[in-house]
Amino acid sequence: MPHVVTSACVDHKYQDCVAVCPVDAFRETDSYLVIDPDECIDCAACVTECPVEAIFADADVPEGEEAWIDRNEDESPDLEVATGESPILADD
Repeated sequence: MPHVVTSACVDHKYQDCVAVCPVDAFRETDSYLVIDPDECIDCAACVTECPVEAIFADADVPEGEEAWIDRNEDESPDLEVATGESPILADD
């Protein structure tokens, strides 16, 4: 069961999750991160590191956020691997 980044990441793009990911599963757009489900090993290390609580196991994605399961899967193959060096866009 891979993990999924949801809409809470949009316009934030914190990098804490990237730093703890042991397999380079995170990919980045200009304004948010996604997780490549083919790379995610379901370790859940990223979940507690996300300051905006945007990461969930795909079976636990909150109601109204289900479209992000497909977005992570569909978008990740075309994106660069997140290295944790991108600027954070917002600070809550």
